[in-house]
Amino acid sequence: MSIRYFQSLPRASAESLSGKVLAQVRKEFGAEVEPFTLHLPVPELLAGVWMACRETLLAGSGRRDAKEVVAASVSAINRCPFCVDAHSIMLLESSGNDYSDLITGGKTKLIDDPFLRETAAWASATRTPGSPLLQKPPFTPKEAPAFIGTAVLFHYITRMVTILLGPSPLPFTSGFPKKVSMQMAAWFFGGAIRRPKVPGASLEMLPEAPLPDDLFWAQPSQPIAGAFARFAQAVERSGALALSAEVRRTVSDAVGKWNGNDPGMDNEWCEEAISPLGVEDKTAGKLALLTAFAPYRVDESTVNAFSTSFPGDDRLLSALAWSSFTAAKKIGSWLQTQRMQ
Repeated sequence: MSIRYFQSLPRASAESLSGKVLAQVRKEFGAEVEPFTLHLPVPELLAGVWMACRETLLAGSGRRDAKEVVAASVSAINRCPFCVDAHSIMLLESSGNDYSDLITGGKTKLIDDPFLRETAAWASATRTPGSPLLQKPPFTPKEAPAFIGTAVLFHYITRMVTILLGPSPLPFTSGFPKKVSMQMAAWFFGGAIRRPKVPGASLEMLPEAPLPDDLFWAQPSQPIAGAFARFAQAVERSGALALSAEVRRTVSDAVGKWNGNDPGMDNEWCEEAISPLGVEDKTAGKLALLTAFAPYRVDESTVNAFSTSFPGDDRLLSALAWSSFTAAKKIGSWLQTQRMQ
């Protein structure tokens, strides 16, 4: 599958950082899937997103099927059918049940497993700060970093995938053929899902970094805190190369006031936010704001306007990653409750 808007993806030699990351991805995730490989233009971002995924979804505390429910449910509320399908496949293999129709149809109350049902409800409320569902999470304090980390990760990944990938990783998108292809894909990934993962085994890929205050929920787990600290540092460094300080300040201010709502198709909020910026920064600001708040509205004209002033796949990836992670971190700040501390 090609990556939208990218000219090409660099090759990763076995000795390179990207090569080492992809070797671990193949072994522990099961394949070099596009939500990881789209990060190839910036190897540090590839390493960071893999760490964040591995240490939460794969190796973190708690049931794998429940964390796959988080991934699929967050993908559903963010309208990312690619990620819903991808993690419904993983959920099918890890739980033995196909919950994809219930998750996409907003019928998670019909999930038969009580813990998975409560977990789906919690994940579906992650864009609603102050929701009672967030105040009484179904997982334990020990499991909280893995579950919150999975939610934060997929609020990031769904933004990237919505902009850069197609509607589904499957060859069929509906009906019986889709069900068959899901079963086949679940079987394919089964071995990797069942393979034991030692927490922290990915951390050596990037240098140690301090954990930012807005990722405080990760502190109780050293591997998860280490992974997100390293990922955050990679995102900040690449974002600083792709977006001016003025653009980053504009987006950060807007995210700081955000309450999780979808701005819809109205343009006024975006135009008002970028109005103080210079001409070129306006194109970067528009891309960054839409990525953070309405990634489904990022289209070819938006990307082309940015890339005309700021050419290069690495700069586009970095701008998208910084904007997506800024929004995801804000959502994470809503998810820690007194009960988890």
